[in-house]
This record gives sequence, C-alpha cells and structure tokens, in this order.
Amino acid sequence: MPRLYARRLLSTVAAATALISGAALFNAPTAAAALPTPVSAATARTYLASLTVATENRTGYNRDLFPHWITQSGTCNTRETVLKRDGSNVVTDSACAATSGSWYSPYDGATWSAASDVDIDHLVPLAEAWDSGAGSWTTARRQSFANDLTRPQLIAVTDNVNQAKGDQDPATWMPSRTAYRCTYVRAWVQVKYYYGLSVDTAEKSALTSYLNAC
Repeated sequence: MPRLYARRLLSTVAAATALISGAALFNAPTAAAALPTPVSAATARTYLASLTVATENRTGYNRDLFPHWITQSGTCNTRETVLKRDGSNVVTDSACAATSGSWYSPYDGATWSAASDVDIDHLVPLAEAWDSGAGSWTTARRQSFANDLTRPQLIAVTDNVNQAKGDQDPATWMPSRTAYRCTYVRAWVQVKYYYGLSVDTAEKSALTSYLNAC
C-alpha cells in the first residue's frame, strides 16, 4: 500500500474513532468559555486582604440546601444557559437541551462535542461556601449563589475534571492549565468577597501566592 494512502487512511480512522468514543476533540470548532471577567489581580489582592480568616465548619451541610439549576428564561435552566453561553455553535431543542455544539474547558484545555461530557462548575463550590459562611444564609441567598450568572462563579468544564476538584479550595486543587490559574484565583476571591465569605489559613496563603504571580 503506498505510504501516502496509508497515512490518509490512518488519519481518517483516527478521526472517526475519536468521534465515536466521545473523546476530547482537539480539532473541534473553536469554543471559548465565557466566564464573566473577574476583577484585576491588584483588586483581588485588596479584596483578599479584607476577607475574614476563619476555621471552616461543615456541620449541617446538604447540597439540597442550595437550590440550583433554576429556570433562567423560557424553558432554559441555569446549566443550559451556561452551556449556551460557554459553547460555540450550540444548537438546542424545544426543551433547551443542547443537541450539538463545541465546549472548550479552560481548566484542562480539552474541547468536547457532547454536552454530556461537560459539567457546570461552581467555581467556589457549594460545600466550600457553606464551610465559610453560607450556613447562616437564607435559602433565597443560597439559591442566588448557586445560580449566579453575573459574578465569575459558573463555568462549563470537562466533567471528570470538575468531579476531581470536588469541594476543594485553591490550597489543594488548581486547574492543570497554568495559564488559567490567575483567572481562577481572581474569580475565587471576587466571589468570596461579594458574598462575604471567609477564607481559612491555608486557602489565604495559596491565594496570596498565586495572586502575587499574576
């Protein structure tokens, strides 16, 4: 078999395999997550200096205490709204479910062509919010936090990356893409500052270090 033909055949088979398996599509249509732009590093440093430092307390936490994925417009809930915002060429059905599109995950640099491969990350996790002050909030305020499209709090990312992050703060977890870390910590501090949440000692130390490198 001529080598040129063999190379073309192998390339065609590899592309088809990636599509069938649902793997990350690095040649997929361009997409860029549209997280609301966080405050500058200088402003984030000022905000961080003003945050209360306190020991975290998870007593009484339950994810259901943060009503999330509420209706935002028409038939679209918060997850569906962020999928449309953060994706490229997103097509939805009458129920607002994404049937096609392309999603770039800034945490790990992967691009996906199926919405089922994408999670909507609460940048400051719900459990972390509870630990640092949300336990005393009203249900309405917790709902606002869990569905906040105005602050840099919700973003579409690779599902297993979001699951690996879980409820960790920047002292123990950061995006693997170093190019995104400055954006991530600026957003983290802005959200905590806006909602009057505290930070623990290790968290503040990590945030300070990352912000100083921005």
